[in-house]
Amino acid sequence: MTAQDQLLRFNFDQLDIRGELVYLNHSWIEVLTRFDYPPNVRNQLGTALGALVLLSATIKYDGNMIMQVQGDVPLSKVVVQVTNSGEIRGLARWEGLVPDGSLAEVYGTGHILITVIKDSGERYQSIVALEGYTLADALNVYFLQSEQLRSTFRLVATPTCVAGFFLQLLPDSRSAREQLVAEGADDSLPELQDREEDWNRVNILAATLEESELLNLPPTQLLTRLFHEEQVSVHLPKPLRFSCTCSREKVGNTLITLGRDEVEDILREAGKVEVDCEFCQQRFSFNSTDVARLFAGPGDTMPPDVIVH
Repeated sequence: MTAQDQLLRFNFDQLDIRGELVYLNHSWIEVLTRFDYPPNVRNQLGTALGALVLLSATIKYDGNMIMQVQGDVPLSKVVVQVTNSGEIRGLARWEGLVPDGSLAEVYGTGHILITVIKDSGERYQSIVALEGYTLADALNVYFLQSEQLRSTFRLVATPTCVAGFFLQLLPDSRSAREQLVAEGADDSLPELQDREEDWNRVNILAATLEESELLNLPPTQLLTRLFHEEQVSVHLPKPLRFSCTCSREKVGNTLITLGRDEVEDILREAGKVEVDCEFCQQRFSFNSTDVARLFAGPGDTMPPDVIVH
């Protein structure tokens, strides 16, 4: 892969169409070193991660964007996350043999939950049906139904890299030509016909993109090969990297929500409370002094030095 760990946005200068390319290399390998995933599980996790990074460029937010693909069996959960600064992480959970098939065969009955958590604390969620053969199919339906934006995804995952390609027909800024139709004008106006023809033409060209080209060609060369008769502008790349947002403070807050009695029961049985992060496998250990500090009231005194075992 010639472009590594970056998100590239591009647009067609004379068309109401924009696009994105995503490349995950070292960041993807970092995700995979945390767990030994079977090939089909790995592929589902990789395509979900690539899709989320592409989705993250369609909205402006400061915080985290999370996509959860929930199923019953055999693949029960895929969770991927990207921050506005380009930090990614992901995990998958499954039972038994995961087939290489449609979404219904891989996940059973389920849905996709997309959540944006802003640094301000605001939270927005969308639920997407698991429709179609691939995750790309389901997301295309989501954009068409919820955002009324026609979109095209191409996603590829291998043991060493993830690559994704995305096109979207812009809403045309509710321009004068759409206003004419809203006011009763004939929707066969040349300008509107051109818009539909542009989208169809660009997608016909994009359909010729081969997986090997998406994985191996430099972005500018790829776009030139696909759209050599169009004027395409490529924006500066956004770097991506693996990073886990877990912390001892967050784990401590989770223990507090469990309640003092339950945490102290665990402490009595095991001598300490240990919590593993599902994403990065980092272990957080709390001894009796740590637990007492977690639940200390405002007037309680604690020893100044706490050693974590």
